[in-house]
Amino acid sequence: MATVVVAGCLLVSAGPTNASTDSSTTSSTVPSSDSSSASTSTTTTTVVPASTAAEISALYPTRALRFPPYTRLNPPEVPTKSGSGRRVVYKNSLQWIWVIDSQNNVVRVMPVSGRRGVPSVGTYKVNSQSLRSYSLDYEGVWFNNMTRFALGPEGGNIGFHAIPTKNGKPLQTVDQLGSFQGSGCLRLLPVDAKFIFEFAKVGTTIVVVN
Repeated sequence: MATVVVAGCLLVSAGPTNASTDSSTTSSTVPSSDSSSASTSTTTTTVVPASTAAEISALYPTRALRFPPYTRLNPPEVPTKSGSGRRVVYKNSLQWIWVIDSQNNVVRVMPVSGRRGVPSVGTYKVNSQSLRSYSLDYEGVWFNNMTRFALGPEGGNIGFHAIPTKNGKPLQTVDQLGSFQGSGCLRLLPVDAKFIFEFAKVGTTIVVVN
């Protein structure tokens, strides 16, 4: 298969910032005692609810965050007002994707690494795909299982693809998926990129929400 050239789909990778919260606080009190009474102590525990990923994100609007509460076994709910029927939904603020079939069943969920606010909120259609492509802007950078559906603010293609490599080395780790790492495209675990490549053929609806 011929290689397809694609531009405007990188860089720069920065390490994630992990936000953590205490789930409880503990205080102890010790009553006064004299020689005829034994000292006693009581412990009071106050449980403080953990912040949600959305609440943490709102506190740090300019920082790339990972969201530990969400996993493939415990994913966030499908966003409201994200369309219906067969589609792929991408929530930018949570860096999360839902693949949904024609019966509105979620068939796969996955973390992603993209760029904050890119692409713009809206409904798109897959317009082209390439098993393997490379960047015109960054020498030695390659993408596998590219599924394009939009254009970025600088005019470059935006699509789903596996974590890119530069001279054969990944530009981020798998653990960093779920944080903002790219400059436009949506970076995925290789098996997830392949799944979307096979699911979202040309014309498939892509819904981007904030």
